[in-house]
Amino acid sequence: MSNVKFDKTHVIKYLVWTFVVAYIIQIGASVIYNRVSVIAGQLILAVMMFVPTLGVLLSGNSLKDMGWKLKIRKNIGLILTAWFIPAVLTAVGGALYFLIFPQHFDLSGNYMVVNVGKEALEQMEAQGITYPVYVLISVVSALTYAPLINTFLALGEEIGWRGFLYPQLKTKFGQIKGRIIGGIIWGMWHWPLIWLIGYEYGTEYVGFPVVGMLLFCINTIVLGILCDWLYEKSESIWLPSLCHGAINAVAAIPLMVCLTDTGSARLLGSAPNGLIAELPFVIVAVVLLLQGLRP
Repeated sequence: MSNVKFDKTHVIKYLVWTFVVAYIIQIGASVIYNRVSVIAGQLILAVMMFVPTLGVLLSGNSLKDMGWKLKIRKNIGLILTAWFIPAVLTAVGGALYFLIFPQHFDLSGNYMVVNVGKEALEQMEAQGITYPVYVLISVVSALTYAPLINTFLALGEEIGWRGFLYPQLKTKFGQIKGRIIGGIIWGMWHWPLIWLIGYEYGTEYVGFPVVGMLLFCINTIVLGILCDWLYEKSESIWLPSLCHGAINAVAAIPLMVCLTDTGSARLLGSAPNGLIAELPFVIVAVVLLLQGLRP
């Protein structure tokens, strides 16, 4: 990974393949999401996570030297960091959001009603499982097995972003600029979803969809720095994949206990892609970036 040489042609080919294929999938998934089935649309989007890997292959690059050995003994501290730090930072960010907006905290189950349907909530309660208990079960799963399962989906993205693109950009622009540019590109890759289905922020906010697109790029810059730091330190593609998977596992937990009709406040939190709730991630990312300035 340290001997990467910048190849402009391969980078351009990678970006073209990765964006064209992903944008086509996102447009198709949005139609299915809005007109057929939310679950079917989400499944298609899960498959889309492997497009960056496809982009690496179609642009004529190899997956060989991306660090396929986990090196558990050497990386045990980093593995625990990748697994649990996203949950800690999400909890701190969510707590900060609800301290500012305590009226948004909601354990009524409306989140499940909006996203799955009233019948699902009623069936769950008929089995003796209250919504607060369901949230607790979700927290336990997000801390235990969910990051592991998500790792294999996140790997599809991490091969492309951290495994191929970030090293190329850091070689060309330096570590700090390379990570920032990479994060912006990663965010832009999601833009059709933000516009077409209100991905992450909904549609009822000031400046839709442009404000959401820009804020999501801040989110991907920050998360990209954390994932890339783990990749550099561990020299294993599995570590950023685990971190990415852990982030995806815990990200919805704050939303489960938040009102669903907060309007423009959704841009502030409670999930870690909101400006307030992501502050702990931002602080960590800044610290990691500043490390790159040390002689």
